[in-house]
Amino acid sequence: NKVSVTMDLYVMSQCPYGVQALDQIIPAVAELDGAVDLNIEYIGRKEGDNLESMHGQSEVDGNLLQICASELAPDKRDDFILCMNKNWREIPKGWEACADTAGIDKKALGACKDGEQGKKLLAASFEKSEKDGVQGSPSIRLNGKDYAGRRVGEGLLRGICKTFDEGKAPKKCSSLPAPPKVQIIALGDERCKDQGCAVDPIIKNLEQLFEGLEATRLDWKEDEAKKIYKEAGLKALPAVLFDDSVEKDVEAFKRMSRWLETAGSYRSLRLGAQHDPEAEICDNGVDDTGDGVVDCAEESCKQTMACRAEKKNSLDVFVMSQCPYGVMGLDAMKDVLDAFGNELDFEIHYIAGERPDGGFDALHGPPEVAENIRQLCAIKHYPKDNKFMDYIWCRNKNIRSDEWKSCTGDNGIATKVIDKCQSGAEGKKLLSEDIKLAETLKIGGSPTWLANNRNTFKGVSAAAIAQNICTHNPEMAGCKKEIKDAPAAAPQGSCGG
Repeated sequence: NKVSVTMDLYVMSQCPYGVQALDQIIPAVAELDGAVDLNIEYIGRKEGDNLESMHGQSEVDGNLLQICASELAPDKRDDFILCMNKNWREIPKGWEACADTAGIDKKALGACKDGEQGKKLLAASFEKSEKDGVQGSPSIRLNGKDYAGRRVGEGLLRGICKTFDEGKAPKKCSSLPAPPKVQIIALGDERCKDQGCAVDPIIKNLEQLFEGLEATRLDWKEDEAKKIYKEAGLKALPAVLFDDSVEKDVEAFKRMSRWLETAGSYRSLRLGAQHDPEAEICDNGVDDTGDGVVDCAEESCKQTMACRAEKKNSLDVFVMSQCPYGVMGLDAMKDVLDAFGNELDFEIHYIAGERPDGGFDALHGPPEVAENIRQLCAIKHYPKDNKFMDYIWCRNKNIRSDEWKSCTGDNGIATKVIDKCQSGAEGKKLLSEDIKLAETLKIGGSPTWLANNRNTFKGVSAAAIAQNICTHNPEMAGCKKEIKDAPAAAPQGSCGG
């Protein structure tokens, strides 16, 4: 058969996920009677005359051997790669035996690996991966389009077969069984305008995992939605409910099962939903609860983002104390506070979770809970001139260390004050209040900044923080000062949602 589909597979020779993809894709392509051209590219970078890859020189050597095999003996490349993959952690060790197994000339392969030919081939492959905007191993493209379907077994074959033009698919495609049908009910609420309330993006992601997904969409305005919501014992939307058909797709169910929890006769996908459809919608001009109170006049709405009063010249930040991005953001506040001083009303709040038994959970574990509380204690007892930041900046130098007392004492922050607060009810109450605030505002990512009490933004650099402050407070004196980031600018990112 004439080749009619091109598959580009971008990998690193010692990436475990790349290895898994190769081990599945090579045999699958072989079943399609030569109708698929499998092009393997490698991810790395060229620094001067040196070639570099994420897992070090051993991976560079593995990349070189594999791309040389593709150049010297393209019909034997796949056997060579599959052989190397059997002991991928030890790559390039044992490549000579794999060359023999695949029937490739060892001398020629070694000369390519160690010579200019291999370097040119791999440098060109690195360049192609970069040009194509690929960074993750494995990444797959079919006929130039990103492929996000199954990567194993019959699901992989079905994904490839969908790419063929009508009448051009090999015989194997017609013999593949249909994927098992999996039924879901997706409950949403069109009154909720937040992006997190939309069900279509969730369904789209699930369709990549469950090939035979059949979704029923229901909105809260429908009686059937309310009935199912009650039957499933739900507390928030959006919700995705599976019936027992989820078990028919064995592979997908195995991957998904830890994210499912019993909800009446259904299994509910854990989504971290926060929208209460039975509560007042705070910005729609409607009395949703029928109690005669509308929007921000409702007690439950008063602290939500939509109802918060503007507070000029203020900056709040919500963080997790051991989140590296939160640490970067708080460290960047040195330059920001130097520029704005007491002109800026600055507050820090902490993101965590509170259990029914009164205990706390945090993304980075119990040490983060303890540090959140200590920092809140410093904020409570040393607010003047943002004195609490001396403790926080000190801790950020080694935030995962238990030696917090070394950041108290000589800097004017009393060890006994922090210890008494953090070990008693005071510190726990402070964290509980912050958790409730973050949940009310639907803030889950660290760091999340809040300018003037109601305008959220992201960022970890001093310049980005200052720019957002000044967008909402252009008259502040600090806005006239130039803030430059360090030469190695902090990367963007956050912990959590």
